[in-house]
Formats: sequence, structure tokens, C-alpha cells
Amino acid sequence: MPIVRILLVLLAFASPVFAQDGIHEMVAARDAAKTFKAYVDGVAKKDGRPDLTRPDVAAMLGHIYDLEAFAALPPPEGSDMNWLPDWFDAANQTHKLFIFYGAKPGPQPDLVALQRNMTEYGDQYATAIGFMIRVMAREAVAIPMFWNELPPEQRTRIREEGFAGFRRNSAVYILSTVCAAIQSASKPANARLVAATLRDTRDVWADFLLPQDRARVIAELADLPKWAPDEIARADLGAFTAALAAVN
Repeated sequence: MPIVRILLVLLAFASPVFAQDGIHEMVAARDAAKTFKAYVDGVAKKDGRPDLTRPDVAAMLGHIYDLEAFAALPPPEGSDMNWLPDWFDAANQTHKLFIFYGAKPGPQPDLVALQRNMTEYGDQYATAIGFMIRVMAREAVAIPMFWNELPPEQRTRIREEGFAGFRRNSAVYILSTVCAAIQSASKPANARLVAATLRDTRDVWADFLLPQDRARVIAELADLPKWAPDEIARADLGAFTAALAAVN
């Protein structure tokens, strides 16, 4: 996609600084994700490497992982579940495009490609993981509100199982992505970014995770000094596990 066209698309996404419309921000993120995929597909056809620091490409990622716009949203509401999962999906699919870029298909992960991408795109990976954990935390708050607002006939088994699955899988997601982000971080700043995300959302997870999952997370993070060399990151992760352990 020509650079001029990409810039025109990005201008179409542009939102006023004062905007606090979750749906509007989600649409901007989703459109940016589509444009980013077109860029990555184009690079792949030329056997090149995506340049995530190029200004127009960085702007796309900035719309997808727009933490400033996300933080400016009003407090969570049940209606967030009408658009928030779509924003998470755009963020998740985008980070997979660059983390698994060039990986060979097969039953086993292509560790060479993965390591190269984690090193080259470490800044963007940390940003993506931090953003997605915050989105999930907002979902964890919005889900019970959404459920309680549903009329009885809409409280279907499919919805109930979906919400229960999200609750169960949250611990797995946190452990797998956060541990990978911190262990693979070549810069202390990236490890700190991800750890700070858990610190900031610790009260949400302490309340939302199931008892057995809280216990598992605490156990998995018990040996922090072995895999989290940065002192500040360890302190933030310690605050996170302390919040989980404090739940009766």
C-alpha cells in the first residue's frame, strides 16, 4: 500500500483529543489493524521485514494500542461488552502478525523466528501485552455488570459458558504472556511496563480470578528472582501476587 494512501487512511482515523467514545476508538483501532495487516502482507510478498518504527506504521500501532484514549474512557459499564472484545481482538491479531512473522508452519513453534521477532519488536510487544492486559481487566469489570443487566431470557447457556471460560482463561493468559514478555525483555523498561500493568490492575484480578487460579498464579510467580532480574519489575509483580494472596 503506497505511503500516501496509508497516511490518508490514518487521517480518517484521527479523533479529537477530548473524545471518550469507546465505540469510536474501537472502530479506529479495528481500521488501523486492517491497514497494518495490508502493510505486513505487502512486506511479506517482497520477502522483507516489517519496519515497526517507520512513522506511518508506528501511527497504525498507536491507534490500535492507544493507551491514552483507553485511559480517558469513562468508568466501565455493562454496555462495554458490545465493543470492548472487538478492540481486544484487533490488538491481539495485530501483535500476532509481528511476533509470528516469518514463522514456519508446523506443529512445533518456530523458536528461531519467534526469538528474532521478540528481540527486534520487543518494544512493540511489551506495549501490546500491557495494553491487552488492561483491556482484559476492563472486561473483567464489565462482564458481571453486563450479565446482571440482561433480561432472564437472554442469559443463555452459551453466554454463561463464554463468560466462565473467559474467567478461567484469564489466569492462563496472564501467566503465559506476561512471563514471556518479562523473560524475553532485552530492555528493563519493557519488563517494567508489563509488570506495572499487573500492578495497576491487581485489585481487578484478585477479585475476578477463581480461587484455584489465584493459587496457581501465586505459585508460578513465587520464584521471581530467577526469571525477573529487574528489581522494579519484581517489586510490581510482588505487589500483584500480594493482592491475590490477600483475598480470603
